[in-house]
Amino acid sequence: MIDTRFPTAFQIVLTVAVRNQDGSRCTSFDLAAGLGANPSFVRKLLAPLSQSGILISSIGKNGGIRLGRRASEISLHDIYSTVISDKKLWAARGDVRCECPVSKHIPTLFDCVERQAEAAVEAALSQVTIADMLHQLQELQQQELQAGNPESCPQGAAAEKLETLQN
Repeated sequence: MIDTRFPTAFQIVLTVAVRNQDGSRCTSFDLAAGLGANPSFVRKLLAPLSQSGILISSIGKNGGIRLGRRASEISLHDIYSTVISDKKLWAARGDVRCECPVSKHIPTLFDCVERQAEAAVEAALSQVTIADMLHQLQELQQQELQAGNPESCPQGAAAEKLETLQN
């Protein structure tokens, strides 16, 4: 089963960043609707994102969710490590009987490969910030507008907000 916590948390933080740029906030209900996800799943991701200071949630008339720090200070690694803190990238099968040298040592060998892959993923994610992603998102939107196809994005409201930000 594919773990969708990181891509979903990434989309949540990026959506909040877009909304922050236009001066608005959003609720967990707004995020769940935009993601097509269960609101309880979204709230489960919002909790650690808030605890780590990536997002701030407030209640009341002017409440909502906003970035906890500047977009340039939030790396994708910050998001990844917040929502995937306890899960390995891969794990060796634990049900293999140790009947040969390969079976006996594959957990150790595979753990080494997994640690190297995890380190590479974390290093790559550390190099990319939410500000970088906002810039890339704006470039993609601009390309769509230049191609005369502004409705190609399935989330038209987000596209309209990006268009407004660029003008």
